[in-house]
Amino acid sequence: MSDQEIKASVLHAVKDLRVESRTLPPRSPEELQIRIASTGLCGSDLHYYTHFRNGDILVREPLSLGHESAGIVVATGSSVSTFQPGDKVALEVGLPCEKCERCREGRYNICKEMKFRSSGKSFPHFQGTLQERINHPAKWCYRLPDEMSLDVGALLEPLGVAVHAFRRSLMPKGANVLVFGAGAVGLLCAAVATIRGSGKVVIADIDAGRLEFAVKNGFAHSSFTVPMRRGKDVDESLAIAKETAGEIGKVDGVGEFDVTFECTGVPSCVQAGIYSVRSGGRLMLVGMGHPVQTLPLAAAALREVDIVGVFRYANTYPESIEIVQQAAKAGIDLTKLVTHRYTGLTAAPEAFQMAGRTKDADGKLVLKVVIDSMNEP
Repeated sequence: MSDQEIKASVLHAVKDLRVESRTLPPRSPEELQIRIASTGLCGSDLHYYTHFRNGDILVREPLSLGHESAGIVVATGSSVSTFQPGDKVALEVGLPCEKCERCREGRYNICKEMKFRSSGKSFPHFQGTLQERINHPAKWCYRLPDEMSLDVGALLEPLGVAVHAFRRSLMPKGANVLVFGAGAVGLLCAAVATIRGSGKVVIADIDAGRLEFAVKNGFAHSSFTVPMRRGKDVDESLAIAKETAGEIGKVDGVGEFDVTFECTGVPSCVQAGIYSVRSGGRLMLVGMGHPVQTLPLAAAALREVDIVGVFRYANTYPESIEIVQQAAKAGIDLTKLVTHRYTGLTAAPEAFQMAGRTKDADGKLVLKVVIDSMNEP
C-alpha cells in the first residue's frame, strides 16, 4: 500500500475554506478506508467557520471540518473481518484513550484524552470528514441497514446526542416532556422522547416555522412559541422566565413537566427550564450556550430538581439505528431533517452560509445541511 492523494476542504481562517490536495497515508491493519458520502454541518462546525474558534477552543492549524458522517467502505485493513468493500457505514469520530477510569466505566465521551474529528481541542487537530476519503478504525464504524440512506447515516451522530440525553434523563414511561429549541438536536430529542413512550411532548422555540414542522411531522405533540422578551435586570429576567414556564405549562393542560431538555444554551431558556420542571424532575442541559449564566438555583434546590449535563454521547449508534427504524414505523420521517444538500467539496462555502440561516431564499426552513464530498457536480 502507498500514500494516496485526496481532496479535502480545509479551513485556514474565518470563512476561509479551500479545497486542497492532501496525502492519505496507508491504512493500518485495524482501519477501514471510507469514501465520505454525507457530512452534516453542526453548530460547532459553524462556530469554527464563522469565528475560527469554538468558545475558548482556538484553531491552531488548518482544519477540515465535519463530524456527522457516513460513507462507503472502499478497503479494509488486514485484521478487519467484519466489514467489506461496498458496505455503507456511519462513523463515530471521537476516539477515546480507552485506558482511563471514565473509559473503563463506559463514559468515554468525557475522556480527557478524547480526539474528536473537526475539533480544535486536541493538537495536532484530528481532521474532520469533509474529505474525499479517510482512514478510520473499524471499531468505531457501524454498518447501515440496506434501506437506510447515507444522509440518515450521518444523522446518527446528532441522534446519538438525543439518545444519550434521554438515557441520562431517566425518563419514565408516560412522562410529560418539554424541549426548548427546535433545531436539529431539539427535534431529535423530541422524537426520541415520543418514540420512547412519553405522555406529552411539548416543543418551544422562537421560530414558529420550526414548531409547525415539529408538530406536523410527529416529532412533538404540541408546541409553544416563545415570545421575545428581555428583562432590564436579573430580577425582571427571572420573572419573565418564570412566567414563560407557566405559559408553556398551560399547553394541553400539562402544568409542570417531568423532564425538560434544554437544547439552546440561551440563559432565558435555561432559567425557564428550571421553573418548568416539577418537584423531583430533571432539567437536561443539552445545548452548548453561554459559559457563564445567572440561574435561579434555589428554585431547583428547594424542589430537588436535578440539573444534568449532557456532552456528546457514548455507546449510542446501535440504538440510534433501531430508533430510526422505529421512527419510520411511528410515522416520524427523520429524512425530512435534511433540508439542504450540496454536492462536492467546492460547494462547502455555500453550504456553510446556508447552515447559518433559518430559512433559504425561497422561505424554506433550514434544519440540517449536508455535503456530499464523494461526488463533484
